[in-house]
Amino acid sequence: MAEIKAHEFEGFLERSARSWRLFLVYGPDRGLVSERAALLAGKTGVSLDDPFSLIKLDIADLQRDQGRLLNEAGSIGLFGGDKLIWIRGASSEKYLVDSLQVLSDKVPEATAVIVEAGDLKKGSLLRKTVEAARNIVAIPCYVDDTRALNSLIDSELTTAGLGITPAARRALLELIGGDRIASRNELRKLALYCRNKATIEEHHVAEIIGDASAISVDDAVDAVLSGDPSSFLHAMQKITSSKTAVFLVIQACLKQFQLLDAMKIEMEEKRVPAAQVMQTMGRHLHFRRKPIIEQALRTWSAEAVAREANRLQSAVLQTRKRASLEDSIALQTLLSTTLQSARR
Repeated sequence: MAEIKAHEFEGFLERSARSWRLFLVYGPDRGLVSERAALLAGKTGVSLDDPFSLIKLDIADLQRDQGRLLNEAGSIGLFGGDKLIWIRGASSEKYLVDSLQVLSDKVPEATAVIVEAGDLKKGSLLRKTVEAARNIVAIPCYVDDTRALNSLIDSELTTAGLGITPAARRALLELIGGDRIASRNELRKLALYCRNKATIEEHHVAEIIGDASAISVDDAVDAVLSGDPSSFLHAMQKITSSKTAVFLVIQACLKQFQLLDAMKIEMEEKRVPAAQVMQTMGRHLHFRRKPIIEQALRTWSAEAVAREANRLQSAVLQTRKRASLEDSIALQTLLSTTLQSARR
């Protein structure tokens, strides 16, 4: 297996991607997974507008017909030429793993396969199989850190011909992250808002990306974690009445679940209690919020936290793809998470 690390991806895309036929793109950042899969698809040489050359499948399609991937890979296109099979929503389904093993043993000459998956833990069936294969490229996609976010800001604003003040950059870093596509879209929205200006100021960031106070957003997130629908709806009412973007709440909730995920891993690997992890990984949290986070650590299992983080991330991506339904998607998802907390 060839694993392409984050800092190697651009070089791999330009120099080596065309020489590979099988790709697994996975990770907790669903937006980055989608973005990198699209970049790989563009390097296959297949016309992405041609329905005879591009076959897009959801994992549910393979569940209904578990031999379909091999059938599609072995078939000849109506007009010949290269073909791309693009699979989304994968996890560690055995029928997918078995098909990839067959394709890895005998790589198709005129067919490329891109598999998009969520966060695959080390040792999961799909990841383990790909790591053992010689002919499949694995591309993990983790949530952008501060360095990656700064690079993304510079890239988007340079393209738009805009500068940014240090204060505005700091404010922006607090509001983006967690999902690459969502972050990129927020930056493009900001650039459009400031297109007749030379430099982005801090107040521009607040005006277009959101002016909710951190306390209001935290109140909503805490209500979600506490499983208190009444408090959640009350907090959301205050946020919407202040004309704050609901997106900020679902983004903050996603970051909270990603922190819980990291904490649960720490608890399991070092066999330490929740209180001890809170003293290390939770020391930056406001004292008022610490009991709520600690209680969530005790009531949510590691698997449930990871699953909920993936679901929130998918919702974030949907809000960016379907902007007209952003508030409805965010509210419905957050309320569902609140009810999940209540059951625990």
